[in-house]
Amino acid sequence: MTHCMGRLFGALVFAATSIAGLAAAKAEELIVYTAVEDDQLAAYKDAFESANPDITINWVRDSTGVVTARLLAEKDNPQADVIWGLAATSLLVLDAEGMLEAYAPTGVEALKPGFVDQANNPPHWVGMDAWISAICFNTIEGKLRNIPAPTGWADLLNPAYKNHITMPNPGSSGTGFLMVSAILQQMGEDEGWAYLDALHENIAVYLHSGSRPCVNAATGEYPIGLSFEYRGTQEKNKGAPIEVIIPADGAGWDMEASAIIAGTDKLEAAQRLLDFSVSQAANELYNQSYAVVAMPGVSRVIPNYPANAEELMIENDFSWAALNRERILEEWQSRYGSKDAPQ
Repeated sequence: MTHCMGRLFGALVFAATSIAGLAAAKAEELIVYTAVEDDQLAAYKDAFESANPDITINWVRDSTGVVTARLLAEKDNPQADVIWGLAATSLLVLDAEGMLEAYAPTGVEALKPGFVDQANNPPHWVGMDAWISAICFNTIEGKLRNIPAPTGWADLLNPAYKNHITMPNPGSSGTGFLMVSAILQQMGEDEGWAYLDALHENIAVYLHSGSRPCVNAATGEYPIGLSFEYRGTQEKNKGAPIEVIIPADGAGWDMEASAIIAGTDKLEAAQRLLDFSVSQAANELYNQSYAVVAMPGVSRVIPNYPANAEELMIENDFSWAALNRERILEEWQSRYGSKDAPQ
């Protein structure tokens, strides 16, 4: 009897192992392109895969400009299945090239209208959260160098800040692009380029990351870093001696958004990821980092997050920014590329 029971137990273990192995073998892999911050990726992946154990995410992550350029280069031979977390302005560029699949995710009607593609029905993209330009100012270095904390864009032209400011290159960083786009929209192009010329005199170096200027300010390498509110809040919460300042004269912003790449042969799995991306669970995840998210009523208080951030967001013309993106980047690089950090 014992021998029979042992054989039965062994058979059951073998069967269970075989079934588990078969399920693992059938797990579908999605290639997901993203510009989401590195420290958010694991939580996003874990949440989606816990809800969809038969699908595995394989991230391809880089800065916004780099991901956008890569997707455009792959237009005729797409490698990605889904985008989960890329600037809406970039998705509009891709959509103009016919690269996005129309799909209305389950539950999309619950989102704020401004966070859903209004130009198409079904939508070609859906929003996640907003990220907002911010100035990271190191208070200790400010005192040592006898320079005041800026309150907005106009203050950054103060000659006392010469070589004390770092900024993201808008060609490689979505944060850099939303700053430049906002300045040109608010001031008009002639006055905007004149402002950027003057700001250039105070810039020490243009970096190829939206986060890096704030990280450098947090460590004191440079006292002022033009970045975005999430990274500033994260650094301050880690104990960095910085103020996170939303420009009082109007903050540029962009929306992280998601879309399916047209032609993917994993359409059903891709649709399930988009369904998850608009869910309350996903929005609560976004709200761990960002105060402004796509779903109404999801509004966790984030420690040290600037209280007036949403009030200072400019009225952003995403279509204008997308339509003029290439021209703006070419002009910007020709004027200011001499101060680029090495890539």
